Amino acid sequence: MKYRTILTWAAMAVFPGAMFLGGCKKPTLPSAAKDSAVKEVAAMDTPAPAPPPAKIHQVDTKGSVIVLCYHRFENKPKDGMAVTPSVFESEMAALGENGFTVIKMQDFLAWRRGEKSIPEKSCLITIDDGYRSGYEVAWPILKKFGYPFTMFIYTAFVKGGALAGGGSLSWAELAELRDAGVDIQSHTVNHQDLKRKKGKFQSQFATYEDWLKDEIAGSKHQLESRLGISVSVLAYPYGVHNEVIRQTALAAGYVAAFTTYGQRLTYHSPAEQLGRYALESTKPKIFTDAMAMIGGGGGGESSSAISGQLAAVSMVTIPLEGEVVHELKPTLKANLATMGEVEPGTVEIRVSGVGAVPVKYDPVSKLATAILLQPLKERQVTVLLSALVNGRRVETRWSFVCDAVAGPAVSPPTHPSATPAATPAATPAASGTALPTGTSVPTATGTAHSAVPSTPPPAVTGAAR
Repeated sequence: MKYRTILTWAAMAVFPGAMFLGGCKKPTLPSAAKDSAVKEVAAMDTPAPAPPPAKIHQVDTKGSVIVLCYHRFENKPKDGMAVTPSVFESEMAALGENGFTVIKMQDFLAWRRGEKSIPEKSCLITIDDGYRSGYEVAWPILKKFGYPFTMFIYTAFVKGGALAGGGSLSWAELAELRDAGVDIQSHTVNHQDLKRKKGKFQSQFATYEDWLKDEIAGSKHQLESRLGISVSVLAYPYGVHNEVIRQTALAAGYVAAFTTYGQRLTYHSPAEQLGRYALESTKPKIFTDAMAMIGGGGGGESSSAISGQLAAVSMVTIPLEGEVVHELKPTLKANLATMGEVEPGTVEIRVSGVGAVPVKYDPVSKLATAILLQPLKERQVTVLLSALVNGRRVETRWSFVCDAVAGPAVSPPTHPSATPAATPAATPAASGTALPTGTSVPTATGTAHSAVPSTPPPAVTGAAR
């Protein structure tokens, strides 16, 4: 009893507010102590907040790319396909002066896959065939500027091959270029016109298709096996291609193929019809056009059944190339001022997933306007515009996105049916200027703000490439 009394008084001394009934009730914690204990328990029971979700990288799809194509570098060019070292160096300097960033081929492909962004004005430098002057003359100049580049090699021209000559690179030199970080891709085996069904080197094959497959897939295999690299890009000899050739390239594992039809490339340009500016010493305007990012050049076959000669047309469009619209029946507008003499009544507009739509053309303002009578059915929309110009039907196209159409986010096109996209106007004032939806399209005497819709390349003309 004595000890119990002592314990009771001790408890009351520690907890002065405690009440005991019959001397056997447990003491009650003060409110402050209770709150502290509750907070401690709550803290132990509450899980730590989850880290914020990682930010998803948004690829800028508004970039633009030009691709320069060179062949030989000679102090005294024998023909237009060669340029002098001094001209080449001045053109490399002009790239920076005109605001271009030279990027790697693999960065270009990653951008097209939606994996990374590229500078707004980007440039790829390519050198075709496999001449020693690319190794001895161009490479040192490119190293001086710190520019990456791609070499498109046709394997029969490599030292020891059936078409090799004194100006050919050797496999050892190609390996040296590879080790230095130079990108090496395919230009077929024998550099023949791939459309010719009774051409040279075909007699040993049972069919044209067998020969075509060997030219396209055989060069890829040989480059990969001899150099231990991955080859995924093709440059068509002379820029010539058609649907059969394009499908053969895709079946062989190529993810991109280049022509020689110079044009501004966009995120949505067709993967198997990527245009290049083929530079020639006798045609300095080609480089001038490249700096202005306007179309020009020759090579390739038009995929249009209407015309084999498609125009590179500086034109303003609403919606803009690549623009996102929110209505299912947007008004479509295009200024045709720079197409030439458009014959009234011949303008036609077709919309992917919808078909032909009514169009009004004002020959004074050169403005074509189309009103959709039915809603858009696809998120990725392509507009095809055609008209008779100087007696010939000309077609061009551009693309935009309609987010009012349910469906997954639009990804960059890799299928051969991907369509060419609009390219910027040739005027300096047009650079970087957006034309918001709802604004009026400039008339023929107004200022161009946007775009030259790129078109599939026309029938091959001019010098061999």
